[in-house]
Amino acid sequence: MKHEMLGGCGTALVTPFRESGEVDEAALRSLVDWQIEQGVNFLVPAGSTGETATLSVEEHERVVAVTVEQAAGRVPVMGGAGSNNTAEAIELSLRIASTGVTHLMHVSPPYNRPQQRGLIEHFTAVADAAPCPVVLYNVPGRTGSNIAAATTLALAEHPNIVGTKEAAGSCSQVAEIARHRPAGFALLSGDDYMTVPFMALGADGVVSVVSNATPRAMSELAGAMACGDLRRARSLHYRLADWMRVAFVESNPVPVKAALGMMGRMHPRVRLPLAPLAEANREAVRAAVRAAEGT
Repeated sequence: MKHEMLGGCGTALVTPFRESGEVDEAALRSLVDWQIEQGVNFLVPAGSTGETATLSVEEHERVVAVTVEQAAGRVPVMGGAGSNNTAEAIELSLRIASTGVTHLMHVSPPYNRPQQRGLIEHFTAVADAAPCPVVLYNVPGRTGSNIAAATTLALAEHPNIVGTKEAAGSCSQVAEIARHRPAGFALLSGDDYMTVPFMALGADGVVSVVSNATPRAMSELAGAMACGDLRRARSLHYRLADWMRVAFVESNPVPVKAALGMMGRMHPRVRLPLAPLAEANREAVRAAVRAAEGT
């Protein structure tokens, strides 16, 4: 199966909600346009940052469909389709693929804490059934289990598994994958702060949270690393560093949604069990975003 290899900066899109709680499709369309105009290389709707855990299946599919429709082929769209139930992951993959996404993102099954052989069987079953390329997502802090480098490399041999988003925070694990992966297998940082070191080790880009509010700066950082301009990348990293930290001062995506609210791009509403940003953290978010934008 032919596919476009992912690289550069991809944004893990937030899901905008109206104050009344419904998905705000107009704000999502505006966010997609702005992200692309600002230089983002691909979009990732309905992942962790998109509060997928509190979306209905119908909302989940609609969020991805709106993103695909608004992107209109300008950039790849990788739709989140993971589940801790393999059968449900396959069913959701078929629904999300029908929206026209270029890729499907599948998180390691949360809560179950499967063995490495269980992970191989799970992802193989998903990839066998999926009608478009699959990208793994390793985020032990949310799932409770790590996809070992050896497991990722074994799965990379599957013709329909074309990359991984690595958010384990391990340089040694990323280096092992980078050294031994097959040609065409994308390696993406899942942690904004680790973009520079991971790309220095051979990663192709980042799936970014902070780029929701600072897409140009984060895209420039990934672009500088891709061109081997470490001095420029380092300068951008330090400009963004406070924002990368403050964006996680409360559970993601609470701070980044608050930032987008301050910018007038959407209502900052999150869904329970997440609560709005604490008043005590608002000025830190505002100041960090301004510094990241160089203003």
